[in-house]
Amino acid sequence: MVKKAEGSEGSKESFLGSTWQGLRSAWNEIVRVSTRADTNGDANPDNIREQIKACLAQKGGEVSARNRAATLARAYLDFSPEERLEFLRILNNEFGADADLVAGAVDELQMATEVEEIETARYRLRLALEPARVKLLQEFNTLQSGPRFLVELRRELIELKREHPELASLERDLKELLRSWFDIGFLDLRSINWNSPASLLEKLGRYEAVHRMRGWQDLKNRLDSDRRCFAFFHPCMQDEPLIFIEVALVKGLANQIQGLLNEKASAMEPDEADTAIFYSISNAQKGLVGISFGNFLIKQVVDCLRRELPNLKRFATLSPIPGYVNWLRAELAKGAIQLLPTEVKKLKPVAGEVKPIEFVEKALETSRWIRDEAQSEALKPVLLRLCATYLLSVKRSGMQTAANPVAHFHLSNGARMEQLNWMGDTSSKGMQESAGIMINYLYRLDRIDVYHEDYRSKGKINASKAVVGLMGKQ
Repeated sequence: MVKKAEGSEGSKESFLGSTWQGLRSAWNEIVRVSTRADTNGDANPDNIREQIKACLAQKGGEVSARNRAATLARAYLDFSPEERLEFLRILNNEFGADADLVAGAVDELQMATEVEEIETARYRLRLALEPARVKLLQEFNTLQSGPRFLVELRRELIELKREHPELASLERDLKELLRSWFDIGFLDLRSINWNSPASLLEKLGRYEAVHRMRGWQDLKNRLDSDRRCFAFFHPCMQDEPLIFIEVALVKGLANQIQGLLNEKASAMEPDEADTAIFYSISNAQKGLVGISFGNFLIKQVVDCLRRELPNLKRFATLSPIPGYVNWLRAELAKGAIQLLPTEVKKLKPVAGEVKPIEFVEKALETSRWIRDEAQSEALKPVLLRLCATYLLSVKRSGMQTAANPVAHFHLSNGARMEQLNWMGDTSSKGMQESAGIMINYLYRLDRIDVYHEDYRSKGKINASKAVVGLMGKQ
């Protein structure tokens, strides 16, 4: 049975479970041990320091260096949570850049006069500024399954950083290394179907972060003949998807996710579809958060689909709008929302003795109103107008980019806001996040670069007349 999806947290169990066990097995041969490491000795702070220093000293040949790195990394696998925290603190606090070397390099640069001297001094300064801990991380990366170990290590660092912000430097160093090691040029795009290994299919269910999978039948439906699924893989993590995208082949713009995921609906013949709907994009590895793959994934998937199905004329998403209801509640609490006269007129019959604006505020506390046709119709123009306002006008603090993370992602990739869909997602999550509203982002292949430049350089949000018109609808 596919496990219940828990978004990006779905991979959490792997950190001390199957992933760690696989790494132990891979490194046993290197360090020539078959029993559990002596964690009592290895976890002693002085012992940790000495092991780190031994790895950084790089004495002997490559085999010796690899053995020391594998021994230390494997010992880390057996540490308790408290011991791992101590290890990370020591690595973060005591193995940064050498202050004396930095000061000497700065002095050398200031005294340099000739072009060659200046360039040499700059190079030495760059080397001096690199923390010693980075060299250890690079040693870990050379091990078999080293990249997987570092991805999981950063996942744990991200979690620990909440209560231990002093670990931010180490986490930042590791992020930059992973950004280069997981460059798009190293990744493989693969199609996933029902004939893919069961272990991989189960991971799709565990990592699905947008619309949770309810079991094997739901998964099979998402891999039917009128569906496609693509994922990026790294050569060193062949059995672990980094990010994956689910696609539905349909006619026209899909406007309701429950219908799209209906397991009882008949599958469409792919050749009859004219639109590819990207309805779920999930980052599978929390340790790679902040390292962007999605824009490259969408573009490569579009190319694959166009080659396979030349009849496809339109590529769009059916996307959630997380954060809308929270924003609206905050604005209502501040008294910053004003209703239009036409909206007040529609709301009064269903609001009764309650003021229309208060009725809107109370409606957001539950989703009972969706079962009352009169209330739903009265709230529709208000919630759609304010949703368009949120998407088009609300920006990140001090920036010119959209506050909504999903909007920012697709606008950055060169999409435009095409259509708001009333009751697009009536699930509990959909109602709580966006009052059930979903949006289509359209990828016009002849305008992607233009829309991307508009947004990234000018902060301009491209949207259809239908979406823009909602803001001023009377």
